[in-house]
Amino acid sequence: MNFIDLILARRSIRKFISDKTVDDEIIKTIIKCGMYAPSARNQRMWQFVVITNKELLNKIAELHPNAGMTKDCSFGILVCADMNLQKSDGFFQQDLGACVQNILLAVHSFDLGAVWTGVYPRQDRMNIFIDLFRLPQNIIPFAFIPVGYPNEQKEFPERFEEEKIHFECRR
Repeated sequence: MNFIDLILARRSIRKFISDKTVDDEIIKTIIKCGMYAPSARNQRMWQFVVITNKELLNKIAELHPNAGMTKDCSFGILVCADMNLQKSDGFFQQDLGACVQNILLAVHSFDLGAVWTGVYPRQDRMNIFIDLFRLPQNIIPFAFIPVGYPNEQKEFPERFEEEKIHFECRR
């Protein structure tokens, strides 16, 4: 699949084949792709917690209101910001958003599925991960991504809306 098709075909997957695991090298490659996202002043504030333990995945599914699918995923990636690495105030959200998107595309390239479940800036959701993993004060949980082999097919909706494209004034 070429890169444009990969982007256009990626969908949020919320149903997984629960008994299939993903090789550690694939997991590392997926996270490596996240680490190659653009970053303000090259601060690369990201830290990652990979969760494969089924008890922990079930606990996350129980605690996070939008992560019920986690009980069936192969693993999860908690993407965090390390505030000790910050060089420019106010940019970590952009950096980590780009990182998460790279991860989602990498996941799709391996014929796996994933969904971005929101964490930051909701303190109640952040506290789930802070408490569960005893994160130090400088580590801010940003997004949680359940990943696994898809157990659903998503349609390819038309999302291109040309009327939302505005060129500078041309005469």
